[in-house]
Amino acid sequence: MNPNPPLISVVVPVYKAENCLDELYRRLKESLEPISPEFEIVLVEDCGGDRSWEVIERLARQDARVKGIQFSRNFGQHYGITAGLDHCNGDWVVVMDCDLQDRPEEIPRLYAKAQEGYDIVLALRGQRQDPLLKRFTSWLFYKLFSYLADIEYDGESGNFRIMSRKVVASFRKMREQLRFFGGLVQWLGFPTTGIEVQHAERHEGQSSYTFAKLWKLATETIIAYSDKPLRLAVRFGFLMAFFAFCYGVYTLIRAMLFDIPIMGWSSLIVSLYFIGGVIIALLGIIGIYLGKTFDESKKRPLYIVRRVTFDEQD
Repeated sequence: MNPNPPLISVVVPVYKAENCLDELYRRLKESLEPISPEFEIVLVEDCGGDRSWEVIERLARQDARVKGIQFSRNFGQHYGITAGLDHCNGDWVVVMDCDLQDRPEEIPRLYAKAQEGYDIVLALRGQRQDPLLKRFTSWLFYKLFSYLADIEYDGESGNFRIMSRKVVASFRKMREQLRFFGGLVQWLGFPTTGIEVQHAERHEGQSSYTFAKLWKLATETIIAYSDKPLRLAVRFGFLMAFFAFCYGVYTLIRAMLFDIPIMGWSSLIVSLYFIGGVIIALLGIIGIYLGKTFDESKKRPLYIVRRVTFDEQD
């Protein structure tokens, strides 16, 4: 280990950002040096297929405080954050995106707030500079996640935040395959606060998070964090049984007291198909949980590193 660890580490997952990295480095350097010249920037390249890794290698040659990590294939943003946190050495660690919507100029404010006695300071995006559809899908994701995972998660915070070394050390102990950085950190329960920051427009390009990817992330994260879908399925099953019993009693009373014949071949078939569909859906939910349990039992590594720009013994 480095005998003189940096005061601040900045962890940045990188995906298709070759045209952002030089500007990101310049602004990070200008923002961090007034706090302390002892900092490091950990850039985790997630195999986006562009020249991002070449830019990272060049920056690492120019400045030893830049550390580059490249995956063997695309693993995803939250795995990139995990890799960065596994390899950083700072007393305080900032996590941010690479597209410059998270402004490096806000880091001194996050650090100053953390010195008031907080282990985590969130950067709250008061006015997001995203398209309406992106804002809506993000809002829907966080609402569903908060309800089904039984965690009050603030969707304004995103990934941009500063954390103490204690938080990072605790985070490293959680090695489950399904990764949701914000939810994992919130689960740790360390003293947390937030400050409102300016959310900038993307430096270039478009977000890689489509609605389909957000939906996949939502379902996998909810299953990873809570068994509430199973408990809701049980309640729904009992509710259906209760209504079926009440309707059966009602039908018998009509037939016995009012001599009304029991009809409804079509409604019977529809009911059977409906109940069959519900049963299959509930079995699917159980199957997903079993499948994720099977994935966890394999104990595979969360990510594979192809190459780095530094000595991994440091």
